[in-house]
Amino acid sequence: MMDWILSGDYPRSRILTALLVAIFVGLGLGPFLFDGVVAFRTMGMICIFIIVVASYDLMLGYTHVVSFAHLMFFGFGAYGVAIALDTMGSGFTAIFVGLGASLAVSVITALLLGLLSLRVKAIFFALVTLAIAFSFMVLVNQLYHITGGEDGMRVAVPRELGPAFRMEHSGTGFALLNWLWGVVTNPLAVGEVTREALFDVRMNGQLLMYYVSFVLATGLFLFMLRLVNSPFGKVLMAIRENEFRAEALGYRTVFYRTAVVVVASAFATVAGVLFALVTRYITPGVTLDFELAVFVLLMCVIGGMGTLYGAVIGATVFLVAQTYLQDLLGVLSGWIAEVPLMQPAAALFSEERWLLWFGVLFVLSVYFFPAGIVGQLRAWAARRDAGAAGTKEQGGAAEAAGEQS
Repeated sequence: MMDWILSGDYPRSRILTALLVAIFVGLGLGPFLFDGVVAFRTMGMICIFIIVVASYDLMLGYTHVVSFAHLMFFGFGAYGVAIALDTMGSGFTAIFVGLGASLAVSVITALLLGLLSLRVKAIFFALVTLAIAFSFMVLVNQLYHITGGEDGMRVAVPRELGPAFRMEHSGTGFALLNWLWGVVTNPLAVGEVTREALFDVRMNGQLLMYYVSFVLATGLFLFMLRLVNSPFGKVLMAIRENEFRAEALGYRTVFYRTAVVVVASAFATVAGVLFALVTRYITPGVTLDFELAVFVLLMCVIGGMGTLYGAVIGATVFLVAQTYLQDLLGVLSGWIAEVPLMQPAAALFSEERWLLWFGVLFVLSVYFFPAGIVGQLRAWAARRDAGAAGTKEQGGAAEAAGEQS
């Protein structure tokens, strides 16, 4: 069963398997395990950006197609559904119309980009995509009467997907992290800590929208996993390793390069639609900004390119660090400020310095995990298995020598 679900592509590392299971369970039961609006929003963003990073990895990690226009397709989805809802009213029909129109525009644009790859490749193709993405962002800013310009636009989601829609049944959650922290800091009051860890879960349309995102993210990820393990995916990896050799074997590499750009853009468009429905407000800065494209690239590199599982790990690590690093630095700065000789260093750990420490964490991750977290964990597991197999062979040889003697 698992072989069919994962398309035979197992994590191949016990640590990686444990991390993936923890992330899956954490996202699946997250609204009932983590209290607060910030945690809820972070989990929703993780689901969405798993799709974005995995689809980007189809191009970068599996085919070595470097494109800076990937977030443009993400913007197509977000603005497409937002404009449809604004024009047709907040109904499910508008959502499907916006999704269909966005996918159509994305596929046509991706086909044109694929045709560009006939003439330009490598860094030149990346520069062309950067220029196109920048032009689209300028266009969105200029069409104020349609897109809201720099001010953005509100996404009027259907009532069933908003916080105003209340379900009949109520829910109760258990704040796992708060409970663990309370048990560590106050082990003699476990009963009181347990009672304080209970919280009410708002069973509303917003929770329903989260689980729609979670199910879609899981389904699309498994579909991409099947895609890269199909004959189509094997050709993509052949193009990545040696495009000239793949072409000499009879594969039309331009067709496959174009196809992967189209497929990846479609996935990014769906993620953009989910982003608009989850956040209910979009601006060019949060959907099309070049900084966001760099963040997606960092997620891909941190998790591990050419693995797809790296998209899950990279998106989770990056977004959790981005969300909670400021809070952690604030607590750490307060502790350091209480130490007389360490007070001057407290400013170095202030919340305003979070980008500095985030950069340090990224440099350390690249240094200790040059192949990404997934790639390094798999390498360690392969080395351990090879060592165990060698020890077993030596033992068998020694036993055979003893029997001969």
